This record gives sequence, structure tokens and C-alpha cells, in this order.
Amino acid sequence: MPLLPTTLADQAEATAGDPLRVLVVGAGMAGLTTAQLLRGAGLHPILLDRLADESHPGYMLALMPMVDPVLTELDAWAHYRERSIGLTHYRARTHTGRVLRTDSMAEVLHRFGDYRGIERGELVETLSHAGAPVSLATTVTDLREQAHAVEVTCRQGETSSTLTVDVVVVADGIGSRTRDLVPGGRETTDTDTGWGGWVVWAPEDDQGQLAEELWGTGFFLGIYPVLGRRGVFLGGPGAATAAGPEAFVAEARSRLRTIDPRVARGLQAVTDDPDPYYWALKDARAPRWTTRRTVLLGDAAAGFLPTAGIGAGMAMESAWVLATMLRSLLPTAEPGLVTDVTAARPTQAGRVAAGQLAAALARYEREQRPRMETAQDTSRSLARWMFSQSTVLAVLRDLAFRVLSVQSAIAPITRLLADPPDPGHLTAAASVARDG
Repeated sequence: MPLLPTTLADQAEATAGDPLRVLVVGAGMAGLTTAQLLRGAGLHPILLDRLADESHPGYMLALMPMVDPVLTELDAWAHYRERSIGLTHYRARTHTGRVLRTDSMAEVLHRFGDYRGIERGELVETLSHAGAPVSLATTVTDLREQAHAVEVTCRQGETSSTLTVDVVVVADGIGSRTRDLVPGGRETTDTDTGWGGWVVWAPEDDQGQLAEELWGTGFFLGIYPVLGRRGVFLGGPGAATAAGPEAFVAEARSRLRTIDPRVARGLQAVTDDPDPYYWALKDARAPRWTTRRTVLLGDAAAGFLPTAGIGAGMAMESAWVLATMLRSLLPTAEPGLVTDVTAARPTQAGRVAAGQLAAALARYEREQRPRMETAQDTSRSLARWMFSQSTVLAVLRDLAFRVLSVQSAIAPITRLLADPPDPGHLTAAASVARDG
């Protein structure tokens, strides 16, 4: 069952009696994951999104094993495996197109779990398979944090309404508009590579579960398997891509000495797509994630460049950590347990205390922010190597890849996988705050 469009009034009515009234702004990976995990605990979070319908231009995602706890708790493993494909190998090419090396991703990540490719739309279907009410074409226009609650003004078309909730989860993406409404403001520090490119789809080929990248001189080509087809990204400096896909493909071809059939199909897919999705390659980092009743999540807190293939996975991990801590504050919850609170709808006196909520949000930021920023730093470091117009750097890069494996490139990521968040530690701390 996919997203279930519903009215804001219906969602507000459903959440009114919850011990923790939660508003989630943004139905992307982070927001949807949070909402679904809280629904699994018997809460009725309000989920809204600024998009007018469920359509999205779509792109491919590579998910590392930090998403496993989410999929397990949502009973979504079967859906995930049916809609995704394992990424078992990674191939690097020289800047002129010749194959440089092929590494086994399975050998690097096998002790942590699966590394899989999936379309964004299929992941949304997977996360929402149990049903996910959402109010579409809805934006937050004002946010007033008070001692006892948060007053939130939302707009749907020409209609405005006000919600009263206990906590607001801001997960509306790297260009978040809601982030600017948080008390005290949330100015971000950004990395703008000056590059951008097109995401398109190519037919399935005989290369199976092989992802590959060609770091050229003034351009970048990536080919990534998803179920039944291949995702292709072709990018370069903004001034060059402004000429359009056809001209930029011709320029990329002119710089290659070797163009094998798979690379040729990828380049052709860019010119064949009548309306390719253009992705500006920039990120964002908020200096602070939380107040006493608001929390930035996913790309709204730390938006990733796609260079390490880790952004969506880290957003889902963060959503799981946040949801775990919020569920532990529920009046009938015990550390490490998810409790259905639907049967006993509380009065105002039964709500989660303001101090307990504030402590949990602050602890969430202390625990998760270093992990997110480590992963984000890895993406930024790779971008400095990948996005270059220098032939000298391209040659040095090729030489480095002769001796450095993909395992070396993503070593900070594998360290994060080896030391995952500890739900027992997190929920015990939240429980102390709840009971104290």
C-alpha cells in the first residue's frame, strides 16, 4: 500500500490524544521513515509534504547496511529485496575510459549486511507498504515554539490552519523552508561544487550487479544498477552543462579514448531522455539540529553530495535513532521495547513532559550528529577528487586508483558500520530522563 493522501484535519484529529503529538514535515526518506516507525508504536504522527502529488522525477539510491534496523522494524525486508538489486562489485575507469580496476563490494561489506541499489519510488513503496497517511501540497508558514507545545501554521492552497503539537520533525530536504522558521534560525554552511548533471535511466544490461564510475576531465559518468534497469548520472561544471545534454555528451565523448558498449549506452541514454532530471551538486550542514521542541532530520540537518552513496542510508539511520528515542519517552514504554499506546489515549497530564522531550532531542543530536558529519565529510572529500577539470589531477587520480581500492576510499563509512548506534544505550538514557 503506497502513501495515502488525506486531509490535514483528519491527521490532526487522529494525533490529538497521543501522549506525544508529532508533526513530520517532509515525506522523503527521513520523514517517511520516522513517521512509519512512530506509527508502529501506536502513535499517529502528522506527515505532510509540499509536493502536490505522489509523483517524483526519481533517481537511483545505493543503500548500505545501516538501513537494516529500519527495514526489520517495519517488517519490510521482503518488500525491499523484491524491489532492489545487490551491488556486488564496483568498477573504476581511467579519465580516458579504460577499465582501471574492479573491486568486490561484497568482500568489503559482507560482515555488515547487504549493499543494494533501488529506485527512489520503490523505496517509498517499501517504507509505506503498511499504509502512510500524508497531507500533500502542504507547507509550514509559521512555527511558534512555546513552553507547553508548538503552534504550527500550515497552508494548503489558499487555506491556512493551525496545529498544536509537542514536537516538530523538520525533514523537508536540503533546501528546507521550514528550517528557516525554527526559533533562532538555522543558517547552513554549504559546499557548492559548481557542478551538476542529469539523472536518466538506461536499459538493463549483461553486467548484472556491477556499479561503475568514470572520473573524467571536466565530466563524471556513473552507472548504477537497480532492478530491471540502470541509473545513469552524467555531470560536469555548471557552465558546461548549461549547453544542454546533447552538447555535453558530445564533449564527454571527445575526451574519451575508450568507449565500450556500456559507456556508450549510458551516454546515449542522456541524449535520448526527453526531460532528464537535473541535479545541482551541493550540500548543506546546519550548525545546530535541535531546540526544546524541534529537530532537523536528514538532508535538512546535513544534506549530502551523492559521491559516497551514503546520504539516504544515513538519513534513514538517523530517523531510526530519533524514533527509537521518542518512543522510549512514551508513558508505558520500557527501554528497548515498542509499546502500542492506542488503547489508552491520555489527557493533557499524560503527555510527555517538556523537560524529558528536550533532553531526548539534545541527546539525539549529541549521539547522531558526529556520525552524520563524518559521512558527510567523506562525501565532500571524494567530491574534491571527482569533480575536476585538471588533466594533471586526472592522471594522478588514475595512478592513485591503481593502488587504492574502494575499501580505502570508503574506510570512514565502514568504521561507522562497524560501530552502529546502540538502541539499548539510547533508550536507557531516554528512560532515565522519562522516569526522573
